[in-house]
Amino acid sequence: MEEFLKTNYSFLTKFFEFIAAITAILCYKKYKNTTIKYFIYFLVYVALIEFVGGIPGYVEKYDFLFDIKEKLKGTIFEKNYWWYTISWNIGAPIFYSFYFRKILKDNRFINTLKFTSFLFLVSSIIFIVLNLKAFFISSFPFINIFGTLMILLCVVFYFIEFLKSDEILIFYKSINFIVSTTIFLWWLVITPLVFYQIYYSKADWDFVILRWQIYLFANICMYLTFTFALIWCKPEND
Repeated sequence: MEEFLKTNYSFLTKFFEFIAAITAILCYKKYKNTTIKYFIYFLVYVALIEFVGGIPGYVEKYDFLFDIKEKLKGTIFEKNYWWYTISWNIGAPIFYSFYFRKILKDNRFINTLKFTSFLFLVSSIIFIVLNLKAFFISSFPFINIFGTLMILLCVVFYFIEFLKSDEILIFYKSINFIVSTTIFLWWLVITPLVFYQIYYSKADWDFVILRWQIYLFANICMYLTFTFALIWCKPEND
């Protein structure tokens, strides 16, 4: 199992992300007049950032990219921490704040998310500037946790509105409900791993394998659920 994950973890993760992105593109016409179109853009965006973020891994794994590997040594492109910090740890919460503001109706919730997303973005930029050296060689638990709290706030606001609406009677047909529930569960499972990031080293393969297993299981469940929801559900009026 360990050898299988060492060899195929990255491929399996990207495979299911690309499946969700391709399904999203194929379903775009179905949802082009709803806010789900923004979620479709996001799934394609995730596939692209994963492809670009995997470049350090590609040059490390494949011998024919040796020349590129040598050119990247000592540059900011040798590691991808900074890329995922910007594109995922900051980018994902900002997107979800935007997305949920599109589907929420209560102005109090919408304004709260606007303020929270602004505070998150400004705080993240300041934190990065104050820790610029670490920005290129590690991830930041502060940004991860703040971003997670903002996403959970988005989902909680949505659930509150959803429980008060008639849509709850057909919740299993609501793509926004399925997406929200999936996001909520994924972040709850993944976020605790941030506190153990200091153990993520090849010196402790037991933790590395455990972390990969958790991430892989969570990612497969999430992206398969997104794929199913896009196919199964019908467009909802905004």
